Amino acid sequence: MIRAHTDVVGSLLRPPELLAARERFDRGEASAADLKRAEDRAVDAAVRLQEEAGMDVVTDGEMRRLSFQSGLPEAVSGFGRVPLEAYLWGDWYGDEVGDRATERPEGLGVREPLRRIRHIAAEDFTYLRGRAAAIPKVTLTSPSLYANLWSPAESREAYPTLDAFLEDVAAITRDEIAELARLGCTYIQLDAPHYPLLIDDRTRAFYESQGWSVEEWLDRGIELDNWVMQGHPGVTFGFHLCRGNQGSRWLASGGYEPIARRVFSGVAAHRLLLEYDDERSGSFQPLAHVPDDRMVVLGLVTTKSGRRETPEELERRIREAAAHVDLERLAVSPQCGFATSVVGNAITTDDQRAKLEVLARTAERVWR
Repeated sequence: MIRAHTDVVGSLLRPPELLAARERFDRGEASAADLKRAEDRAVDAAVRLQEEAGMDVVTDGEMRRLSFQSGLPEAVSGFGRVPLEAYLWGDWYGDEVGDRATERPEGLGVREPLRRIRHIAAEDFTYLRGRAAAIPKVTLTSPSLYANLWSPAESREAYPTLDAFLEDVAAITRDEIAELARLGCTYIQLDAPHYPLLIDDRTRAFYESQGWSVEEWLDRGIELDNWVMQGHPGVTFGFHLCRGNQGSRWLASGGYEPIARRVFSGVAAHRLLLEYDDERSGSFQPLAHVPDDRMVVLGLVTTKSGRRETPEELERRIREAAAHVDLERLAVSPQCGFATSVVGNAITTDDQRAKLEVLARTAERVWR
């Protein structure tokens, strides 16, 4: 198991040059090769930023993705085109800091059985592997996250039940993990923000409307998560839980206690990456449910604002959490990505760098 005391959740702010290249590509004014070169330069800068900040773990910043969720829909047929708005969750968001608001598109849903077109992240990892001196991590998604892309009205011809759809998603994800492992990837993270959404009444209602109870969502979702992670020796798995992160906005509020026993002890991941940057996340008490063989990565540094945390502040909170989890099994990270999608959060690149640097300074102070 990777025991790094600093970690990153995944995404970084996309540089203006990459956003401009993507816009030119979408208008037909740039080739796929042009876009790929812009992505390569952005990944190079992302790795350099994280390593210069002193991070133990680096990602490619998800520079090649429209959204953290977009990897699978873009790698398979069956969805048709899934626009950015499909990933934004519309007016579910609260506490809006940015100026972007949107409604989820109507008629969204998988229409045909899923068929792989290409790998989700294998090529991306190969590029990252050749440039990272720190531990390279790949982010994928928990299979049941994609419940929002199955519709009772639109999807029944392809998949009569939600469960049948999610089983195919899980099979594709498991195959992707096997390929990443073959290529030498030792750290893979599954993003699972939908589990904390079961805590909040507003967001839980959507999942229950899909036909499953909260208990079924947890039990079946965790079963699929564990199946995709099973049988990959040498790979450390991270599991990220947050309450929404888009344009410096959030989706849900509430402490982990209602789901902690099932998720913390039931998910067979080695590292739990948990959002803990403000009062919406509740107390550290639910960490008592974390088994002794797992690490907890405390997401103490916010990505939603430019507030500059200090090593003293972070150390105090780490030691509070150590009342529930042994200090050596704790680590620190941002609470989420800095740019869940190309929209990005309402922070500057200087803020982003400072937040990564304070994590490294804190780890040096606490563990080294």
